[in-house]
Amino acid sequence: QVQLVESGGGLVQAGGSLRLSCAASGRTFSSYAVGWFRQAPGKEREFVAAISQSGTRTVYTDFMKVRFTISRDNGENTVYLQINSLRPEDTAVYYCGATSSGSWSTWTLYDYWGQGTQVTVSS
Repeated sequence: QVQLVESGGGLVQAGGSLRLSCAASGRTFSSYAVGWFRQAPGKEREFVAAISQSGTRTVYTDFMKVRFTISRDNGENTVYLQINSLRPEDTAVYYCGATSSGSWSTWTLYDYWGQGTQVTVSS
């Protein structure tokens, strides 16, 4: 069993930065790849980035590679998402999930989810 708790969201002006955290409980956390997704009102959940169990491999949605950076610290049971140069269109609830599947961009294949953290970017 893995429990995930996101934090770090908030209201920020366009051009600013945020670092989101995904803190996990459970001794098996390092056995899962972890992904970040976001969901804006009225839109489907969108893949942002994912990181392998060891942290040595990362995957991003192409257009997010420049401004988003995912990392993990298994010693702290935490995965981070750094977002730079925030834009109003980044406004969404950001979720982290843990998956044992090899298909990291498919949210339906995730085993565990956090409750989400709201990111709001003002213009």
